[in-house]
Amino acid sequence: MSAFVLRDPEGPPAVAAAAAAARNRSRLELFMAAVLFGLVAVLTRRAALGGFGAGQLATLRFSVGALASVAYFAARKGSFVGARRMPLVVRGLAGGVAVVLYFVSLALIPAGEATLLNNLYPVLTTVLAIFTLGERPTIHLAGALALTTVGVVLVLGGDGLHMGFGWGELAGLLSSLFGAVAVAAIRAARLPGGDRPAANTVTVFFALTMGGLIVAWPFALQAWPTSGPLWGLALGAAFASLGAQLLMTHALGFLAIPEASIWQQLAPVMSFLWGAVLLAEPVSGATMAGVATAGLGVVYGAVLGRRSKQSL
Repeated sequence: MSAFVLRDPEGPPAVAAAAAAARNRSRLELFMAAVLFGLVAVLTRRAALGGFGAGQLATLRFSVGALASVAYFAARKGSFVGARRMPLVVRGLAGGVAVVLYFVSLALIPAGEATLLNNLYPVLTTVLAIFTLGERPTIHLAGALALTTVGVVLVLGGDGLHMGFGWGELAGLLSSLFGAVAVAAIRAARLPGGDRPAANTVTVFFALTMGGLIVAWPFALQAWPTSGPLWGLALGAAFASLGAQLLMTHALGFLAIPEASIWQQLAPVMSFLWGAVLLAEPVSGATMAGVATAGLGVVYGAVLGRRSKQSL
């Protein structure tokens, strides 16, 4: 008799292949989120210059997200997952504060400076994840994050970015700190723990909208603009943010923070590219070098920075 072994098609090799496919999809989602976050920065800056207050823009953004979330929950009964509450509370409040502070920064200082300060959050999140989630970057991931950060500085400083220190700069720095806490909370909420399942993407996003509205609405009580084109810019930023947040939140269920942080560094690069396309902003040699450097950092991290252990 010939011996043979029946292999379970859903066994470890199939599980590993499915996990690898999920991580690859998540990398694409983070790239798409960066494209949308870059568009949000440009549209928000234009709306703020036209007369929208930072609190109004944040309130509009969170209101659009909350309505979309409620519509999703109504259409799909049982889709609200009762996950661990503390990460959702932290995600909502910290994320809301981060968004409002970023919009304040965009209203007070040039977009490049505000975006550069805000985008310290991937670096801060990586450090925070070491102590809160036990997710340590490999040497290649740390190198890739450093490379993309250098690229971001070159992109946003390509035309001679001059940093000062005032309320706008302080708001940008604080937005990066609260943003780091919020992203770490997303990752924590997307992982199962104790007797609670992992929260799904829309549940985590809904927490952001509720926390954000609590933080933002007191700053939105002044007279609102009435210009149709200006409202178009503000709503465009809100819907672009909706897509970006959902993509990022979903991806953080499959990629550890050290690698996700590399992809998130593409957002300010995309912000500059959107500005060049939509606003005909000039492109310098240093800026193009920064785009190339950031892109090289992402490729380096994606190819050589694979972690030996990833969580679904």
